[in-house]
Amino acid sequence: MEKLLNEFSLGLFVWQTLLFGLLLFLLWKFAWKPILKAVNDREEGIKNALDAAEEAKKEMQNVTADSEKLLKEARAEREAMLKEAREIKEKMISDAKEQAQVEGDKMIQKAQATIESEKKAAVADIKSQVANLSIDIAEKVIKGELSDKKKQQKLVENLLDDAKLN
Repeated sequence: MEKLLNEFSLGLFVWQTLLFGLLLFLLWKFAWKPILKAVNDREEGIKNALDAAEEAKKEMQNVTADSEKLLKEARAEREAMLKEAREIKEKMISDAKEQAQVEGDKMIQKAQATIESEKKAAVADIKSQVANLSIDIAEKVIKGELSDKKKQQKLVENLLDDAKLN
């Protein structure tokens, strides 16, 4: 520091002060406004970026809320569709069971009617066979009775006696 004071020159100091003042004037005149403008522009850009980020954050929250709402609606719709499908399935099963029951009842009634008609046909056939056998037996018995003259006479008398009683 002592060396600076010993070698101090007033002319050099004035020139340096004058040059420093000129440099400040030139900086103020030509560089200060563009530098301040650049700093202000940068500050404005940062502020706009922060505002845009805040706006994007709000929009993202809205989109998230909307997507959650849509997801809930989709889940509710899916549940409703599944419930409807289950109900349709149950209805189809119950309808199929009911139709099978009706068809089964029809088949049973038809089988019972067939059995009844076959039973009647069998009874009629048996009656017919019994009647034919009775006629054959009666024919043989009558042939045997009518072959003899005495037996014929006796049969006529018995028939006349029976006719008088009635």
